[in-house]
Amino acid sequence: MPAEILSELPLRPAPRDIKIPNTSIHNEERRHKHSRSSYSEMSPLMSRNNSLTWRPAKRPMPTPDKTIAVINAAGRQAASFIRVATAVGFHVRAQMRNLEGVVATEVSTNPNVTVLQGELYTKETPAESEKGQCVDVTKNGPISGIGVNVALISELFRGAQLAFINTTFYGDEEKIGMALADAAKKAGVQHYVYSSMPDHHAYNKDWPSLPLWASKHRVEDYVKEIGIPATFVYTGIYNNNFTSLPYPLFCTEMQPDGSWIWQAPFHPNAKLPWLDAEHDVGPAILQIFKDGVKKWGGGKRIALAYEMLTPLEACQVFTRGVGRPVRYVRGPIEVKVKIPEGYRIQLEALEELFNLHNEDPEKQPPYFGDIELDRSCPRAALELWEGPRGLEEYAREVFPLEEQANGLTWMIEEDDGGGGNNIDNNHNNHHHQEEGHYPHQNGHNGMNGHIVNGGVGSESEEEENSDSDDEGLVMRGNKRADEEWLA
Repeated sequence: MPAEILSELPLRPAPRDIKIPNTSIHNEERRHKHSRSSYSEMSPLMSRNNSLTWRPAKRPMPTPDKTIAVINAAGRQAASFIRVATAVGFHVRAQMRNLEGVVATEVSTNPNVTVLQGELYTKETPAESEKGQCVDVTKNGPISGIGVNVALISELFRGAQLAFINTTFYGDEEKIGMALADAAKKAGVQHYVYSSMPDHHAYNKDWPSLPLWASKHRVEDYVKEIGIPATFVYTGIYNNNFTSLPYPLFCTEMQPDGSWIWQAPFHPNAKLPWLDAEHDVGPAILQIFKDGVKKWGGGKRIALAYEMLTPLEACQVFTRGVGRPVRYVRGPIEVKVKIPEGYRIQLEALEELFNLHNEDPEKQPPYFGDIELDRSCPRAALELWEGPRGLEEYAREVFPLEEQANGLTWMIEEDDGGGGNNIDNNHNNHHHQEEGHYPHQNGHNGMNGHIVNGGVGSESEEEENSDSDDEGLVMRGNKRADEEWLA
């Protein structure tokens, strides 16, 4: 089925009177303290340069004449890159699964973006579907009846000279990744940047592979094998993964006193790499393209992470930012909601890799598999982009806004002196969300963004219910269903 190339959609101003879910409060009536941030209209920073008359004339800058191919364009990594690349004049050919959600709307209404709507996989109707059974396209490994959308992939690279590719676990990631590489080579792509992750078992036979990461590692090897001028980026844990909704691994569970507990299997004193995906991936990838293959080609690997923090340090930093206690508990990954099968398998392997019984932080496997990549953080990333948003700033400026977009109200109630103790309401709000797709990823990194960090809706109610059964994705929150939050 040929890819659908969408025309530019009309821009509509955001409504000024938005009702907060399950409340009678409107945003014009109530503003919480976190809304007065350095990114808001009310901020005093907005008045620093309220006169433009004193500014010198800008130097003329040539508009880039190259086109960049991007997939999973509603994911955090891809959307971050599209924002900065199109801002300086690049044209982007962007594949998206659908047009639902705020990020998809942002991308599809960008005049420098041509959208190709469709899945990267094809799905034949299996015989067992006649018996009411469906295929879970997120399972790891080959899946009967699931193929590669060769027509869409070929169209994606038409006229493209550059590519930023972040595959996910929807469909057979390895086959899709190889097909993308083949199409890029056939199209003569001059610089191919692939968002990869390690296969830990390849570094140490005592370490288990993380299935979703191992698939990306095999795709990386294939890209090297066929000789595309390529660079491989390894992204750290997304700051944006944290949520007080019951998503596994990065749920900050609210306590009766208004504090939070983050439970995960990582050693409390072992350093982990952190990254604000939607703020910092884009500028870093853009700089890789600007520097070119002479500097970053030849299969070089770059660790994209701007902080190395232990779980205890991360909670301390988050506490300072959000203004309420966050406590770390080392423990098993709790899965309280239905999740994609591929992500479930990834979490089980992750728990085995970061062994709960290991008492020595020095013996925890490096996050990126290669100790040298871990040690390069944040130096390598800062060489590309020197203005990152750290975890404390994220917790202070962005986390409350994302939580509110997810239908939570603790940030408003704390302004009323209520201590933010609205646990029952928060969870009820979430569980009454319309059934749909689990925010996706990078389905990519499993810890990044990760499932990632998105909306995967469908064009009709019948299709949505069918896809929901097929992919095992039933979680749908206001914000997280709008973004492929693992991606």
